[in-house]
Amino acid sequence: MNELPLFKIENFIGGDQEWFTDYWMKLGGCGAVTACDICIYFAMFFNKTDLYPFNLKNMTKNDYIKFSQIMKDYLSPRIHGINTLEIFINGLQKYLFNHGEQSIQMKGLYSNCSLLEFKTAVRQQIDQKLPVPYLNLKHKNHAFNDYVWHWFWLAGYEEFGDITMVKVITYGTFRWLSLNKLWDSGYKQKGGIILFDIN
Repeated sequence: MNELPLFKIENFIGGDQEWFTDYWMKLGGCGAVTACDICIYFAMFFNKTDLYPFNLKNMTKNDYIKFSQIMKDYLSPRIHGINTLEIFINGLQKYLFNHGEQSIQMKGLYSNCSLLEFKTAVRQQIDQKLPVPYLNLKHKNHAFNDYVWHWFWLAGYEEFGDITMVKVITYGTFRWLSLNKLWDSGYKQKGGIILFDIN
């Protein structure tokens, strides 16, 4: 078992697009929320403080909403959503670059790879204390209805034999889900994960 340190926005773990008054951000701002959370994580735990333009010692919902409006310029909601890893990478990379951060590199791993490769990548990232943004598109398992066409991030894993459980951060809270089942969406169009490398 390995878990990442977490942070709170008032009494919430990470942000929640339900806070937004901007209609399109409330409807499709999950990519921006995930990017905001990732930037806060790097600011807090990797000393990349320029990535969060507000008070890290007293994070509030109001400041987070302002932050999301900044991130909207890089990862704005669109008709089909931020439905590829490349859109997310390009948007977040531009945000990082514009805020003086060039040591963080990203690449995508779609879930059309083997389950073993997917699990290994998740474990390696978390073992390096790195968060794992996750794009889930359509899914045959109705238990994941709240995660359809949705970005969130992984902050831990635990293994029980062949089953890998992951700690999913979204909607201002966390939940443990089966990575085996998440990976097995049952559809041809796949989501995937973002892998970080910090030089």
